[in-house]
Amino acid sequence: MQLAYLSRFISVRPSLRRLSFSVAAAAGMDDSCRLVLCGKSSVENDTAERLKKNNALKLPDDSPKGSLFLASEMENDDSFSLSLFMNSLSTSRFGQFLIWSPRLSSTHDVVSHNFSELPVGSVCVSDIQFKGRGRTKNVWESPKGCLMYSFTVEMEDGRIVPLIQYVVSLAVTEAVKDVCDNKGLPYLDVKIKWPNDLYLNGLKVGGILCTSTYRSRKFHVSVGVGLNVDNDQPTTCLNAVLKEISPASSVLLKREEIIAAFFHKFEKFFDLFIDQGFKSLEELYYRTWLHSGQRVIVEDKIEDQVVQNVVTIQGLTSSGYLLAIGDDYQMCELHPDGNSFDFFKGLVRRKI
Repeated sequence: MQLAYLSRFISVRPSLRRLSFSVAAAAGMDDSCRLVLCGKSSVENDTAERLKKNNALKLPDDSPKGSLFLASEMENDDSFSLSLFMNSLSTSRFGQFLIWSPRLSSTHDVVSHNFSELPVGSVCVSDIQFKGRGRTKNVWESPKGCLMYSFTVEMEDGRIVPLIQYVVSLAVTEAVKDVCDNKGLPYLDVKIKWPNDLYLNGLKVGGILCTSTYRSRKFHVSVGVGLNVDNDQPTTCLNAVLKEISPASSVLLKREEIIAAFFHKFEKFFDLFIDQGFKSLEELYYRTWLHSGQRVIVEDKIEDQVVQNVVTIQGLTSSGYLLAIGDDYQMCELHPDGNSFDFFKGLVRRKI
């Protein structure tokens, strides 16, 4: 019998400053200072020119000073190919406007602090992230080889905002499958660990972070994604597993192809989600997550004592929590107690 034990995250919004822009040649810039704007069409490229001209972007005060460049001002970079990403992109909204940097404190900070200045669906990508945001106040350092990006989503119905992380997780797993299929690579069965982690062969390879604010009768949702594509520390990565499966193959996954495939999947899933609800994606989601039939421990408070009982996970409730059934056949909704980093430790149940 598999037993597992669950928590919340909070975020702290730091003070902001506007970027200090420079017209120095890009080739002579320190990587930590470069932010490159790129658009799929002339509309997004006009936005890039406006942002640079008006010095409109803001970053937290503790971030390194930044210099802004248009993609047309940059030489080809071996790290992240803007042209490969844009040529692989087949969406009408998401990913059309991109901010790329070789090194950033946090992609999430860039999109969340500049939400109103950016077109909805804009994405920020960084090769190295040294203050990535996680659950609670955790800060993550992400080296080269990780696909790290954050993008913007606008929503009106606050009741379904908590479910967006599940749509994102599903889009990531399906994007990896699509890229593998298109390149003739072996199938990588990336799984979802509720609520927002990604696993491959029992090891964590990625995660999702969603935050939101409410302005002008709309929810501004900033979505962050991290996926270990080509860095096998501290656990493993997608390409390391591919090499194990096919040692003789020289074909590997590229970050640009995965993120383009992600936006293709996400745009499709997001439209279904908004039009028909999460029910339209549930069957695929349950085939991809790790928890169907999983037995977990819940803590019930009876008078002054805490009693532990075992329940079986059935799926998700309409509010996005875990739906479970007890040995007494009573259905319940599982909530984290908020005191543990592990979402499956200290679960509290509410009867339905």
